Amino acid sequence: MIKVIWIDLDDTLLSFKGSVKAALREGFPAFGLPSYREEMYPVFERINNGLWRQIERGELSFQGLMKSRWNTVFAALGLSGDGEAFEKYFRSYLYDSAIPEPHAREALDYLHGRYRLCAASNGPFEQQMNRLELAGMRRYFTHFFISSRLGASKPDPLYYERCFAELREAGCEASPGEMLMIGDSLTSDMAGAANAGMNTCLYRKEPLPQDACAYVGRVIGDLAEVKNFL
Repeated sequence: MIKVIWIDLDDTLLSFKGSVKAALREGFPAFGLPSYREEMYPVFERINNGLWRQIERGELSFQGLMKSRWNTVFAALGLSGDGEAFEKYFRSYLYDSAIPEPHAREALDYLHGRYRLCAASNGPFEQQMNRLELAGMRRYFTHFFISSRLGASKPDPLYYERCFAELREAGCEASPGEMLMIGDSLTSDMAGAANAGMNTCLYRKEPLPQDACAYVGRVIGDLAEVKNFL
């Protein structure tokens, strides 16, 4: 029986994609760059995801990501700009951006009071907490497992060990087998949680790769679907 539910933030509860696109629409003209076009987003997504995979593997620090991300994106787009200056703007914009995923609040309303809820995210602690507050979601959670505070990132086993320790200290006796991770990432959310002995639920709007089935317990395309099995 599930007793504790961990929920990822970016592109699970909050639309990271929506926030990024809004930041680029406003930021590019302000930095003297060409107007944002939709075909630019996949370039950002590919580079950003690659950098986060390096962080997950322990090959790159978050500070390293911030120094290199936008210089790399601008080079790939054939643009000339100060990537580190744009990164500061970008982080500031994200700090105050909280666009909910469809039916996110409805899902939290349903889960709250039935389960112990934990926010589980790789990212800056202050930023993620502020975004939850702006979205009106912070009140649903009893634990905030944010990587910058824990000193480890999903899917590092150390991340889960420290989260489990916090739960035990709070008097939670649930085992990993009584916990569920809901998230959008096959690597940090699904593989990380499965390797820690947890149940997994992938929130995904695209078809599931065949090789992901080993560590994905359930797939939903809409957060409203949590009512169907929890």
